[in-house]
Amino acid sequence: MEKHEESRYVKRTQKDYTMSFKLQVVQEIEQGRISTYEVCRKYGIQSRSTIVGWLRKFGNFDWENQTPSNMPKSPEQKIMELEAKVRLLEKQKTFLEQQAFVADKKAIIFDMMIDIAEKEYQIDIRKNSSPEQSTILNKKNNKQ
Repeated sequence: MEKHEESRYVKRTQKDYTMSFKLQVVQEIEQGRISTYEVCRKYGIQSRSTIVGWLRKFGNFDWENQTPSNMPKSPEQKIMELEAKVRLLEKQKTFLEQQAFVADKKAIIFDMMIDIAEKEYQIDIRKNSSPEQSTILNKKNNKQ
């Protein structure tokens, strides 16, 4: 009986792929040595979309403009790319500002809830440690 270990399909997880492996696969495909389907079979990668994602992240092809990124671009193309990046960054900035605003409001409401609970139940909820306590704890931890 012969064992065919090479042709046996091995199910892999995302954690199996190192950065060097991903870059090697991308390089093989971009040099035309192997297709994405062949890579799936050869290395036991579950999905072609995984490989396409690597090509988008690590490859030399400009997927937005459908041109190889090492080709020189005209000034108009560069301006259009920069304008698109500016629009994207502005959207991201607006989104992050909204998130920060909501986080600030949540923090204020949380503080108000703690204040109300402290007054209502007449207990200290917030931890107030004095500097002496923290130095004593540090000394105890250092002795152990």
